[in-house]
Amino acid sequence: MPELSYPQPGTASPKGRSISLIVFLVVIAVGAVYCAVNLMDDLQPVRESSVLPYLLLGVALLIALGFEFVNGFHDTANAVATVIYTHSLAPNAAVVWSGTWNFLGVLTSTGAVAFGVLQLLPVELILQVGSSAGFAMVFALLIAAIIWNLGTWYFGLPSSSSHTLIGSIIGVGLMNQLMHGSNGTSGVDWNQALGVGKSLLFSPLVGFLASGLLLLILKAVVRVPALYAEPKGKEPPPFWIRCLLILTCTGVSFAHGSNDGQKGMGLIMLILIGTVPTAYALNKAVTPEQTQTFLAVAHQASTTLGKYTQGVASPANPRAEVEAYVRTRHLTPATVPALQQLTDLIGNQVGASGSMAAVPQGIVDNVRNNMYVASEAIRLMDKAKQPVFSPEDVKVIDNFKAQTDHATKFIPTWVKVAVAIALGLGTMVGWKRIVVTVGEKIGKQHLTYGQGASAELVAMLTIGAADMYGLPVSTTHVLSSGVAGTMAANGSGLQWGTVRSLIMAWVLTLPVSIALAAGLYWVFRMVF
Repeated sequence: MPELSYPQPGTASPKGRSISLIVFLVVIAVGAVYCAVNLMDDLQPVRESSVLPYLLLGVALLIALGFEFVNGFHDTANAVATVIYTHSLAPNAAVVWSGTWNFLGVLTSTGAVAFGVLQLLPVELILQVGSSAGFAMVFALLIAAIIWNLGTWYFGLPSSSSHTLIGSIIGVGLMNQLMHGSNGTSGVDWNQALGVGKSLLFSPLVGFLASGLLLLILKAVVRVPALYAEPKGKEPPPFWIRCLLILTCTGVSFAHGSNDGQKGMGLIMLILIGTVPTAYALNKAVTPEQTQTFLAVAHQASTTLGKYTQGVASPANPRAEVEAYVRTRHLTPATVPALQQLTDLIGNQVGASGSMAAVPQGIVDNVRNNMYVASEAIRLMDKAKQPVFSPEDVKVIDNFKAQTDHATKFIPTWVKVAVAIALGLGTMVGWKRIVVTVGEKIGKQHLTYGQGASAELVAMLTIGAADMYGLPVSTTHVLSSGVAGTMAANGSGLQWGTVRSLIMAWVLTLPVSIALAAGLYWVFRMVF
């Protein structure tokens, strides 16, 4: 096999590349100012007696955005790999283009993936995110994910940031359980972890098989030799092929933003709630009119739950009873009466304030935790089908859950903008190593235009489908396995050294990130 040399990408003049870079930097600067202004506006009504919360907020936000920056090395770099490698776009233009669609994907995301990932965490750490244990959790899982992502990026391995973050969360949950022994402290939500694990496990297999099959269909239907040629020097592909590759890059970038970008947003919201709960524990965008709707729905839910209490009195501490159910998944005769009482308590707390935005600073964190526990209890009851509610009552109870989620599981626009900026900067800095791996080191022949388009189209559809169901998937794994699938289908052969390294990174990511996060969590608990 002849030695492969990486063709320097560049289809634009130096002046064009400079303009692209200037546009990119201006967009970044405007976005940063927008985030800073909105953060200051949110913090203006907050009255903290110490500078410590603001210091912790700054450090934690830097680390969280650092994770997204490193995420840009891996996942977003995969989105631009084919257009850069095939010279369809110059690197600066590709990053700006991809960053724009990443931002739009982040902006239009539902947040389902973000909060689905957070459900893996022990419930007591989420409820006490502002405590020493909560900060130890956030710092441990973010720093562990950054360490592993930087290590695999250094060796040019398209490792998965999603896989790494999930492993880090599991590591924190396991160590939290080990440190507290058998006193009822929860660890990992293994049912939720199993669902997440399946999406991470099967998505690369889908990428491999579907991309290979799509290439074979493409070759049978579209008999144009130019589509199946490899890049020649710095020459861009024919115009229509170039448009096809830019289109697939656009789709992958948008899908990546709508899925991967959410993971960092969920963690940032935990940080904001933990450090400045007055500003972020409840969604201040809920209007007084919507608050009245919430109160009516809470009353309906309480009345409905009252039909299933079987005459059992509510315990003295209803939230503790409901929290125990969330932690153990064990339904007792007191669980439903406690949930009814907690629903009434939530309605009274919000009703006394008149609106979500007016909930007093002293109780806002407590109200948020009450809502979170009630929502999680309803989710688990729906999943377990216990107790057996009638279809009409399920609608009433689920409506109350949707109302509480709207009040507690929200993501401000400036957080989405900050994540998009971090992803774009990471892509700008670290794209080249991943582009070389995707373009030349997976197959024994260089990546062709048709192979790149097939792999990216499958990645776009797979990630988009996962986003609809609130499941996290890895852009890296789907795309790199898709490239491998097209190489196998084309008879190009695979470079087994690279494939073994990719599989090794895939296999090791979970155990290594689990061990790293568990160790860091233990250290930070000792320090804090």
